[in-house]
Amino acid sequence: MSSSARRSKFLLGLAATTASALVLVGCAGTSSPKASDAAGEIINIGSVYEPTSLDPAKGGSSGITEAFLGNVYEGLVRITDDAKIEPLLAEDWTTSEDGLTYTFNLREATFHSGEPVTADDVVFSLNRVLSPEFLGARKKQLSVISDVKAVDEKTVEVTLNKKSSSFVYNLGYVWIINDSATDLTSTEDGSGPYTLADYRKGSSIALAPYQDYWGEKPKNGGVEFNYFTDPTALNNALLTGQVDVITSLTSPDALPQFENKNDYQIIEGTSTTKELLAFNDRVEPFNNVDVRKAIYSAIDRKKLLESIWDGRGELIGAMIPPSEPGYLDLKDNNPYDVELAKSLLAEAGQSAGFSFTLDTPDSGVHPLVAEFIKGELAKVNITVNISLITDDKWAEKVYMNHDFEATMQDHVNDRDVYFYQNPDFYWGYDNADVQTWLDQAEAAATPEEQSDLIAKANKQISDDAASIWLYLNPQLRVAASDITGVPVNGMNSLFYVSGIARG
Repeated sequence: MSSSARRSKFLLGLAATTASALVLVGCAGTSSPKASDAAGEIINIGSVYEPTSLDPAKGGSSGITEAFLGNVYEGLVRITDDAKIEPLLAEDWTTSEDGLTYTFNLREATFHSGEPVTADDVVFSLNRVLSPEFLGARKKQLSVISDVKAVDEKTVEVTLNKKSSSFVYNLGYVWIINDSATDLTSTEDGSGPYTLADYRKGSSIALAPYQDYWGEKPKNGGVEFNYFTDPTALNNALLTGQVDVITSLTSPDALPQFENKNDYQIIEGTSTTKELLAFNDRVEPFNNVDVRKAIYSAIDRKKLLESIWDGRGELIGAMIPPSEPGYLDLKDNNPYDVELAKSLLAEAGQSAGFSFTLDTPDSGVHPLVAEFIKGELAKVNITVNISLITDDKWAEKVYMNHDFEATMQDHVNDRDVYFYQNPDFYWGYDNADVQTWLDQAEAAATPEEQSDLIAKANKQISDDAASIWLYLNPQLRVAASDITGVPVNGMNSLFYVSGIARG
């Protein structure tokens, strides 16, 4: 989420078309974007992923990653749309022979306040991620950092306490923030191609081109993210020209409105978004592997996927999608078999059944999926009490406080199998072998060795039914036919907007 330990694919409800009170104007003093700010027109973007906070230290969501990362804030490196790494605020870097010391050389760049990006800002930003107050999902993976120091104004040295083959990749999700910035929940001071021009909570975020940006200037005159909680209202906004692009189509029922129409284009890419039924593995009866496996085998996931996505998307049996290292075809590892489910429940001493509360975001397809699960589990005498909660409540109750029995969520993060290495993560899965194998994967000498170890851990997580991976979402975006430069893939909700243009 989060960061995104989870994806804030929190949808449904009423359309968020009424603006609340104006929350802020960007810290650089810019106003709402105007077409005269840069070449090209303002692009209106429609999304259901409104940020729960503008500051990832507060837990963040996919919404803030979508709007801000790579657009308002930048990292030392950039993760491309095809999951490659390229230099960003770091022009280049070197690694010591033992793989424990990384030296980054910074490019000449300025924050939106006009202050230069320096090594002190990088030190501040990395230490911020490691601080007790930081709630981002990749904090555990970045805890391999033992020391960060500024060698000089433009050189940063990072020392690790153990080798980490994913370290540079994970830096792509660390925002470099001005060390003198304050109140990042309502202002920003990034170095990206856009400044925050206007933020109306519950309605929109407007970004204006930053005139002194160090890199290639945006191809548009600014962008505005318009937020909707009802997918139908979002789709109608594209049909009526209120928005030019939908960042993610959340229901296949909407596809016929745009298919084979000259005015629209459907952009289908690779998704990393897993729809999960996640247990709190710390509490009874979900601390029993047989109970979790029984629930897995009681759910007809193929029927669920067909009913939700009408043949799009795919079944997976663990956290790693086909696009990532360590993928195994485990979709049948916990097969749909009601009699097997009953047998497992009997072995666990639960043949009479039990009841539990399923805390479900009141958004998107989550309520529909929850109702489907409720019907499936009734066949094995398990009663599901569905509790619909808001996105903000989910972040507080489930993600931060771990105050739940089971929950629904879709996890968008790429390479997030490592979340199962952290026993303090919200689902509380704790397996020493998995932790060891993933540690060994980080220290692997070759990519092949790393992939094999990740696959081994992934198989064990699936064998333990640590969660139920219901399906992998398809990645679908829709845009007006004259819009170009829309990112194709769904890498952890990254959505770089500077290349989007009309015509």
